[in-house]
Amino acid sequence: MTCTHILPTPQEARALAAPYKGLARPGLPGVPEQWMHCTLLHAVGLGRGDVDTDALLADAAEYARTVRPFTLTFDRPSIGVMAAEIGGWPRQPFAAIVDALTQATARTGSSFKAAPSRYPHVSVAYASDGAEDVEAVALKAALADIEEPLTATVTVDRLHLVEQQHDGTHITWRPVAEVPLAGVPA
Repeated sequence: MTCTHILPTPQEARALAAPYKGLARPGLPGVPEQWMHCTLLHAVGLGRGDVDTDALLADAAEYARTVRPFTLTFDRPSIGVMAAEIGGWPRQPFAAIVDALTQATARTGSSFKAAPSRYPHVSVAYASDGAEDVEAVALKAALADIEEPLTATVTVDRLHLVEQQHDGTHITWRPVAEVPLAGVPA
């Protein structure tokens, strides 16, 4: 499945993950630091072989040259249907990048559906087998018991096109290409 991510540096991923180390439990495994990401476009049903990657990258690179690097700030943990995630802000220019990537992918002529999670967030744990036994109230209490700062930032200076897999427990990927934002060396 083709996706475009914002990937934190190892130091940023460590800071994002640190407060949630004790969150994992059966049915809710934690996301390893090396697989932390903020999805820009999750093109459901679209594999790398289904898209003209060169055309997509050229279109994305042309747009990216108009976007200055920025910082996303993450905190406010929440428990969703599929994951425990930390929300991020500001919504702009994030949302504008999502829209531009969605349009660029559509221009390749490939058929896909954009996943609904089109807001800045980083998942810290995914629901897996046994998730139905996770007690939401106990989990929310565990989040409330975290006594350290929850806020962490990620510098957005490039976009990462990846070929993503989900094995029912973790999301992993293979890098396809990086597209730098305005003024950032390739």
